[in-house]
Parts: sequence; C-alpha cells; structure tokens
Amino acid sequence: MASFATSNVVVLYFVVLVSWIHFNAEARRFGGSVPESDQTQQPLLFQYHNGPLLTGNISVNLIWYGNFKPSQRAIVSDFINSLASSKLVSPQPSVATWWKAMDKYYHLTNKSSSLVISLGSQILDESYSLGKSLTNEQILQLASKGSQRNPINVVLTSADVAVEGFCSSRCGTHGSDSGSKLAYIWVGNSETQFPGHCTWPFHQPIYGPQNPPLVAPNNDVGLDGMVINLATLLAGTVTNPFGNGYYQGPKEAPMEAASACPGIYGKGAYPGYAGDLPVGATTGASYKAHGVNGRKYLLPALFDPSTSTCSTLA
Repeated sequence: MASFATSNVVVLYFVVLVSWIHFNAEARRFGGSVPESDQTQQPLLFQYHNGPLLTGNISVNLIWYGNFKPSQRAIVSDFINSLASSKLVSPQPSVATWWKAMDKYYHLTNKSSSLVISLGSQILDESYSLGKSLTNEQILQLASKGSQRNPINVVLTSADVAVEGFCSSRCGTHGSDSGSKLAYIWVGNSETQFPGHCTWPFHQPIYGPQNPPLVAPNNDVGLDGMVINLATLLAGTVTNPFGNGYYQGPKEAPMEAASACPGIYGKGAYPGYAGDLPVGATTGASYKAHGVNGRKYLLPALFDPSTSTCSTLA
C-alpha cells in the first residue's frame, strides 16, 4: 500500500516575518510575528540533505477537480507553458527567467541541470467523483489518475471543495508516493474559503497590517492566488521531491526554495507589503513576470542557495 509522504507547505504569505531564518510553525500558520523567546534560538540553516532532485523531461499533468471555467484553466496552463526555457518571452522579466533560478540548486550539487518542464495532459473531474470533502488519501488517489511516467501530477480543487487541513493549516501541499515515486502537488481555490489566508496579496489578510489588496493580474483572485501557491510548490517539488533534498527546518514541515521567503514578491517587501511591483497602466494590476499569450503573473521570491538570500526578479 502506498504511503502518503507529503511536504505540507503552508503558503500563508500575507506577512513577512522579522526574519525568515527564525520562521516558526505558528507564524507560518497564522502570519503572526515571531515570539520574542523564539528570536534567541539558533538559526535554521537552509541545507542540501543529499537526496535526489527531479531531472530529465518532466510533464506537469493537471487534474481539475470540480467546477473551473475554461478561462480559469487557461490561466494555469499558460503559467506551466511559460516555465519552459524554450518559451522565453519579451518583455522581461519572464516566468522562464524566474524558473531558471532553479539551476543554482543543481549546480551546487554538481548535478547536471537537465530539468525540462512541460505541460502534459489535463484531466477534468467535473462530477466530483470523490465528493466535495476530500482527505489526504483521496488527494493522492486523484493525483494517481495522471501519467506515471516522469510526472508532476497537480490536483487543483475548485472553490466549493473542502480538503483536509485546507486554510486552517495549509493552502497546498506536495509529496510523493513511496511506492511509485510519483511526485504530486495539490492546490485549492480559496477565494470563498478564507481568502485572507491563501490569496494575499490579492485579498486583505485575516491578521497583520490591513493594507489595500493588490489587483490580480488575470482578474481572478482565486486563480491568481492558486498560481502563487502552485509556483511555490513546484519550486519545492523539484528541489525536495522526496523529503531529502533542499530545505530548512524540520523534515515534517520544511521551508523550501520559495516557502523560505514568505511574503516577498518584490524588492523592499516588509510585513503587509509585497514589495515594489510593476502595475499595469490600464488594469491597475500588480505583477512580476511576463508569460505566454500576453499573460502576467505575480511570483514569489526564491531562496538563492549560493548567497543565502531571498532573490526577486529584477
């Protein structure tokens, strides 16, 4: 029987903590400041734990569970297509440029940076075959519907689907099936389920500074929030696919390539402020990277293992 080995990434990025190095579990869950007693603890080092990273040609297969409009599905599929280095777009910076930062993780392990991401198949489950309240085991069951050959199978649940731990402790997760070595991701649409937890900075946070939310670049708060969480989890999946790659902190709740930089999207970010970002002249929407088909996306900062700093796109 396959085990459910998962890396629960709590992507509650509505508050940047005083120091991401001292980022503790309670602050990750609720976005609060680090307690004074915790600030005297030894820093948690971002380390490589000698395990494999994903390599080769990797297909990202999308399993759509529930009710998604075609326009919503296009936001995510265009994002995956934008990751490929062969699809560099102008103007810069691009989604592909953001993703290319993953190369540094491979260089530091002296491994060939042969990772190529592409959009694979898309499966629609609009009949809610497992109901509207899912367990962790059912997420893995849905992920197993995708290809089993060099995949990252991504389960995306619609706004009317409840998932175990959703919003109360996480906005998405990634993990692997120990039997098949299947790497998978789950991300939920939280637009109507505690959006202050999982769609910041496109919605005001439940806690912390109450600055006005940013306008979502694709005019869909739920899906633009899902892209941020998916980007975060993709970065964690390729650099820590089986729990022994790159991460900081405990293995059971690791801070990974993007989640080690909570709430940082542009330069000058601080608690309640996502950072200096371009704003569309006609839409007023904030974004960070250009994608295919004229798309714009807001993407999280990535931890640079060569400098031990959080790096945003220039």
